[in-house]
Amino acid sequence: MTSLTPSSIANRRRFFGQVSAPVLSAAALGLLAGHSPRALAAMQAPSSDVGILNAALALEHEAIGAYQLGAESGLLTKPTLSVALLFQGHHKAHRDALIGTIEKLGGTPVAATSLKELGMALQANTLQNQTDVLALARRLEGGAANAYLGVLPSLKDPKLGAIAARLAADETMHWTALTQALGLALPSAALSFGA
Repeated sequence: MTSLTPSSIANRRRFFGQVSAPVLSAAALGLLAGHSPRALAAMQAPSSDVGILNAALALEHEAIGAYQLGAESGLLTKPTLSVALLFQGHHKAHRDALIGTIEKLGGTPVAATSLKELGMALQANTLQNQTDVLALARRLEGGAANAYLGVLPSLKDPKLGAIAARLAADETMHWTALTQALGLALPSAALSFGA
């Protein structure tokens, strides 16, 4: 299995957010999704919409797992835990929509990484308090929003582009809520996502 570190996750998301070419190689998708060769083999026609959707599905699996790690950490207050579980529920709906679309297109959805592996990749053991958990979630949500915006030009089916845009909107909403919860300033410039 490809080893994931916080910097490799950030680099993967940054790369995914910058993709504008219509074709992604199997190697690029593997770096993006952080999956084993077995999972890469499951990506039928990786330069197709199915391959791109599988890379997006890997991001949703990561978000679901990250919120689970936060929920199980014992570091979140009850109101914050409620919001984290709400956001996790959004990601589960994203996952389900992506799985259904991938299967409808004749593809095989990639599997989630184990919670233990994800925890090691995200260095969950270094989270000390609620602020740390929220900062991690904010970073992942911002990366996901940029990733969805980055793949819009690569999707061959315009209907899939509409789905990716809606997913990006949810990720941006999550990022905004987390930014405000952390007491951070919102971007002062327009067009701050997808660049």
